[in-house]
Amino acid sequence: MTGFDAEAILRALRSALPADKGRIGLHEPCFAGNEWTYVKDCLDTGWVSSVGSYVDRFERELAEFTGAKRAVAVVNGTAALHVSLLLAGVRPGDEVIIPSLTFVATANAVAYCGAVPHFADSDEATLGLDPDKLAEHLSAIAEIRGGDCVNRRTGRPIRAVVPMHTFGHPVDLDPLVELCNRWNLVLVEDAAESLGSLYKGRHTGTFSRLAALSFNGNKVLTTGGGGAILTNDDGLGKMAKHLTTTAKVPHRWEFFHDATGYNYRLPNINAALGCAQLEQLPRFLKQKRDLAARYREAFREVQGVRFICEPSFAASNYWLNALLLDPPFVSARDDILEMTDKNGIMTRPAWTPMHRLPMYRNCPHMDLSGAEDLGLRLINIPSSAALGGGHD
Repeated sequence: MTGFDAEAILRALRSALPADKGRIGLHEPCFAGNEWTYVKDCLDTGWVSSVGSYVDRFERELAEFTGAKRAVAVVNGTAALHVSLLLAGVRPGDEVIIPSLTFVATANAVAYCGAVPHFADSDEATLGLDPDKLAEHLSAIAEIRGGDCVNRRTGRPIRAVVPMHTFGHPVDLDPLVELCNRWNLVLVEDAAESLGSLYKGRHTGTFSRLAALSFNGNKVLTTGGGGAILTNDDGLGKMAKHLTTTAKVPHRWEFFHDATGYNYRLPNINAALGCAQLEQLPRFLKQKRDLAARYREAFREVQGVRFICEPSFAASNYWLNALLLDPPFVSARDDILEMTDKNGIMTRPAWTPMHRLPMYRNCPHMDLSGAEDLGLRLINIPSSAALGGGHD
C-alpha cells in the first residue's frame, strides 16, 4: 500500500513502551499500595461479604473524588447502568438512545429494563455519541405528545439518552444536555470507562441525573469486579442503595422487602481493594497521561494513522489508548493486529457496532455511517498505568 508502512506502527509502539517488559497486555491492574493490608483486614475480621466499613468508605471517597453528591457501590458497571435506567423512569416498551459504537453492556442494560435500544451515530472527534446528528434525527422522527418524546415511526416513547465516554474520552455534553431538555429526555451517562476524566473541568458522570461507573479488572481503578451509580439527587441516591440491596426495609431481625430489588451489592472485600486503589488513583491517572503523551509523540510522523487525543474541551483519563487508521488503509487493520500480537504487544479492534449483533439487528436507528467507519478503523494499544512514567 503506497504511503503506508505497517512496520512503522510496530516501531512507534516499541519506542513508547518500556524495553524491559515481556509480553505487554492491553490493560493490566496495578497493586502497589494498601491492597494486601485492607483485604487482610476483611479476612481477619470476617467482614468479607455484602456489608462492612470499606463499602461505606469507598462510596464516600468515590463521591468526594468525582464531586457527585452520592455514590452507590454495586457488583459491576452493567448493574449500575441497569438500575440507573430504572430510576430514570425507563419502562418496558420505551426506547433508549445509545451509541451503536459501544460495549454490549450499554445495550444489554436497556434490554434488562424491557426497553428497546435506539442506536445513534458517533462523532470522530470524541468517538462518542454525535449530538448534531442526534438533533437532526430527533427532528425527523420524534414529536412531543402528552409531555413525552415519541418516535412517530414506532409509536413508542423515547425515554432517555445514554452517551458513553468511549475509551475514557468525554463526549460533548453541553449540547446533549440542551437536546435532552428540549425533547423531555432523561440523560444517563455511561461513564464506565471515564473515571478521572473531566468535561470542561468537571468530572464525567455528574452532568446527568444518574451515571454508571465500572471497576472491572481492566479499568483505571479496579475492585476485581464492581461498579457504582453516581447521582446529585439525594432521593435517587437513597433509592439506588435500596434497590441494589434487595429493597430490604431496615430492621434488626425481620426480612421485609417493599419493592422488586436486586442483589447488586458490592462485597466489603472488593470495596477494600477499591479503597486502596482510590488512594493511588491520582498517580495512575498521571502515568496514563504520560504514556499517552509518549504515544502522541511516537506516532506524530507515522503515515496513514493517527493517535486519538482528548477533545479540546476535556481532560481524558486515556483509559484505552487508540489509533485511527486513515480511510484508505482500513484493510490493513487485521494485519496490524496480527503483527503486533506476534511481537508480544497486545492490540485489539473496537467493538462490533451494536446494530450488527443478532439480538439488536432490528432495533430503530439513525444513519450509522460514522459508527460503521470508526468500528473498522480503530485499534486499541497497551494502556496500563504501569507503562507510564519515564523509561530507557
